Amino acid sequence: MKTLFKTVLVAGFALGAAAANAADVVVIVSAKSSASAMSADDIANIYLGKSTALKPVDNTSARGPFYTAVAGKDEAQVKAIWSKLVFTGKATPPKELGSSADVVKAVAADPGTIGYVEKGAVDASVKVVYEVK
Repeated sequence: MKTLFKTVLVAGFALGAAAANAADVVVIVSAKSSASAMSADDIANIYLGKSTALKPVDNTSARGPFYTAVAGKDEAQVKAIWSKLVFTGKATPPKELGSSADVVKAVAADPGTIGYVEKGAVDASVKVVYEVK
C-alpha cells in the first residue's frame, strides 16, 4: 500500500510539472522575421503540416505540452499525422532539436523558421509570437 501511495504521489507531481511546463512555453521566430503575433490555429496549422508559411522546428524537451496546448493532440496523434503526410509525399516533418538552446540558435539563424521553447530560453536573437496557455 505504501508503494502504491508513493507511485500515485510521484505521478501527481509529474503531471503537475507537465502542466506547469505548458504555461512556460512560448513560440518564437527570428528577431529578423517579419512574422508578428500569431494565433494557436496559425501555429497548429504550421506544426501539423497544413501551412508552409514558416519551417517548424520541434523541441523534443517541450513537445508534449506544446502539442497538447496548441493543437489539442498528443504526441502519438501528431506522429500519426506526420507519418501520413510523409508517406504521401505531401510534407516533411519538423526538424527535431533536443533543447531550447538548440531551437533558439536554429530559429535565430533563419527568419523563415518557427520554434517553441521554455520562456526562460528567449534572448534578443528571437521574438515571441505566441505564449502557450
